[in-house]
Amino acid sequence: MKARMKNPAMLLPDVMQPIYALIGAVKKGGVPARTLELVHLRASQINGCSFCVDMGARELKKGGETDERMFAVAVWREAPYFTDAERAALALAEAATRLSDRADPVPDDVWEDAAKHYDEPALAALILHIALVNCFNRVNVTTRQVAGSLKWEAREDLR
Repeated sequence: MKARMKNPAMLLPDVMQPIYALIGAVKKGGVPARTLELVHLRASQINGCSFCVDMGARELKKGGETDERMFAVAVWREAPYFTDAERAALALAEAATRLSDRADPVPDDVWEDAAKHYDEPALAALILHIALVNCFNRVNVTTRQVAGSLKWEAREDLR
C-alpha cells in the first residue's frame, strides 16, 4: 500500500503546533486518557481509518489496555468490559461520528447519559476529542495514509 500523498498536516508548517496545543488542552479536560483512547479507536473503526485504528490500538496496548477490551471496542454494547462512563463516552462518540445516520444525530438520551458521567469541562474535552479524531480520520482516509507508516512511539507530545 502507498499513501496518495504525505499527510497534509505534515506538509503545512503552521498546522502541527496548533494541533498539538488542542490535543494538550483536551487531555487536561478531565476525561481519563484511556477513555479518550477508546473513543479514538471506536470513531476510527466507524470511519474506516486503518492508520488511526492501528495507532489507537498501539497506544491502548502501550497504556496497559487488555486485549479483551481492545477486541471488544467495536461491540462495546454487548461486551461486559466497559464502565458506565466509558459506555457513555463511546455512545456519544458513535452518535457524533455518525451524524447523518438519523434525524436526531445526538439524541437526548445519549447526551444525558454522557452528562451524568462527565461535568461540562470534561464534556467539552470529549466533544473536541471526538471532533479531532473525525478530522484526523477524514484526512488519513482521503490521503490513504498507511497503517503503521508513522512511528508514533517517539511522539511524546501527542500523549
